Parts: sequence; C-alpha cells; structure tokens
Amino acid sequence: MSVWRHLRAVLLLPVTVTVVVPGTVLWRTGTDVSTWPLAVAGAVLIALGLALVAWTVALFVRRGRGTLAPWDPTTRLVVDGPYGHMRNPMISGVLTVLLGESALFVSLPLLLWFAMVLAVNAVYFPLVEEPGLRRRFGAEYEAYRASVPRWIPRLRPWKLS
Repeated sequence: MSVWRHLRAVLLLPVTVTVVVPGTVLWRTGTDVSTWPLAVAGAVLIALGLALVAWTVALFVRRGRGTLAPWDPTTRLVVDGPYGHMRNPMISGVLTVLLGESALFVSLPLLLWFAMVLAVNAVYFPLVEEPGLRRRFGAEYEAYRASVPRWIPRLRPWKLS
C-alpha cells in the first residue's frame, strides 16, 4: 500500500479539520493564549487526541488494509486497539484535538468549530458510514455494532469471536 495513499487521506481529512480550518479561524478572529492551567489542559488534550488519531491511522494501515478516507476504505473490519472500546475513536481523537485547541487559545469560534464537526459526524456516521460498513462486513459488523458504543468508550475491550 502506498505511503502517498495514506498521506493524502490524512492531509485531506484530519489535518484540514484540526490544522487548516482552526488556523484560518484564529487568523481571522485573532489569538490569545489562555492562562497556564487552561493552556496546559489544552496542550494535554491536543497531545492525547493526536496520539489517538495516529494509533487509529496505524491500525487502518496494518490491520484494515486501507485508509481513513471514505473513498479508499479499509478492506478488513478493524475492531482492536481503541476500536475495541468505541466505534469512532478516530473522530474522538480529532474532537479531542479541537477541544484542546479551543482551550489553548481561549477561542469561542474554535469551540463552535468543534461543535460543528461533532454535529456533522453525529449525522454522518449513522446515515452514511454505518450502512456502508453493514454492506461491506455484514454480520461481523453487526455483532461489533451491537456490542461497542459509538462515542462513549467501554471499560473492557470487546473482542471479535
């Protein structure tokens, strides 16, 4: 699988949502660094979110044999790692980065961007992504979907039997 395939998907999706749009918002609205406790909390959230996104992208490469992009999806269902705890850890990572950015820069416009990304994905997943996963992976996905929550993580990871 080509590195360019993955790089294109990462640049077009998570980087646009977490870097390009927030950078543009901050450029247009101005920036202000928060007080140190909020700045530290924001930096921690950003680091945790980036780690989660990197982990999920790596799983898509190694286990899923595809990319995070809807136009170039995985060919295998990925249900381990953070996917054993929740069905959408990649978007959860992206949302965590956005929340951290809004805290770090004390930015209401970035918090609104976070809310918009959450709302779009809350509609997209059940209406578009999940039906596509049902078609591609059938009963295997149905068992996973029935046992693993979309957003709130399970404490104990689910394992495909």
